[in-house]
Amino acid sequence: MMKHPVLRTYDLAPDGLRIVVDWKDLTAGTSIFVPCVNTKEALRQAKQITVGKGWETVGRTGVEDGKLGVRIWRVL
Repeated sequence: MMKHPVLRTYDLAPDGLRIVVDWKDLTAGTSIFVPCVNTKEALRQAKQITVGKGWETVGRTGVEDGKLGVRIWRVL
């Protein structure tokens, strides 16, 4: 039986593995890279969180240091 991670309101889990993001450090003009396979779900979850915070963000799928994932930039 597969256990599901316990998620907080602002955690990501696009592949079923909990990813804790320190959102308070994501200030305007900065970005984070979230390694994951399900990039579409990662972008959806991140957008849901950041819109809830009233932030404008841009997300792109890519490979960094040999890892697939998404980079999310906070615009405002």
